[in-house]
Amino acid sequence: MARKLDAERIIETSAALGRRVAERFPDSSLAKVANELHAVATEAAAISNWLARPLWWVRVGVVTATVLLIALLCVAATRIRLEMPVGTAQEVVPFLESLVNDGVFIGIGIYFLVGVELRIKRGRAAQALHVLRSLAHIVDMHQLTKDPERLLHPGPDTRSSPERAMTPFELTRYLDYCCEILSLVSKVAAVYVQHFDDAVTVNAASNVETLTVGLSRKIWQKIMLLDRLEGPAQVPER
Repeated sequence: MARKLDAERIIETSAALGRRVAERFPDSSLAKVANELHAVATEAAAISNWLARPLWWVRVGVVTATVLLIALLCVAATRIRLEMPVGTAQEVVPFLESLVNDGVFIGIGIYFLVGVELRIKRGRAAQALHVLRSLAHIVDMHQLTKDPERLLHPGPDTRSSPERAMTPFELTRYLDYCCEILSLVSKVAAVYVQHFDDAVTVNAASNVETLTVGLSRKIWQKIMLLDRLEGPAQVPER
């Protein structure tokens, strides 16, 4: 049983979708969006593999810096112990406070170093997910003027009205392609977090999925209106 997304199959599906859109609407900008999604899906496979691998150069640097900080703390503790006077508590407390302060600052430094690799990967994933959000909004812009109400209730256009030359069948196919692109956008987002279990990145990928589902719901409402027209279902799909 398959329990993970196959990035290569998503790449193949996006390529096929790009060809379908280009064959049906060769001069449309939606075909360019589909091709761009194919490029993003190809990049996503490489980025997902990169996120799954350890960054050894970062880990070596973190370990080296951590050892140096611990050594620095040991040197400071030894120096304070040698200089610490044997006397009243008022004379000893300042030296102990200095040692505790050094330990706290070095601990904060080590905590910061340990999270360097995670922050580097999180930043790269955030950039990739931002591209997907932009693609989803671009698809939404393409379907805004594809209004089936004008086919159901035609009326006079104004000078600024968008051109509406699509038949009901073509409009149905166009909107369906928009839904397919949005669905693939959410699948590509899932690829990024498939091997990168970071709560912040997983939440960002979930937000992309929520966005695409909401946009697809709006488009399907238009498709349901088109179903009230006779004819589209009689033409074979491509």
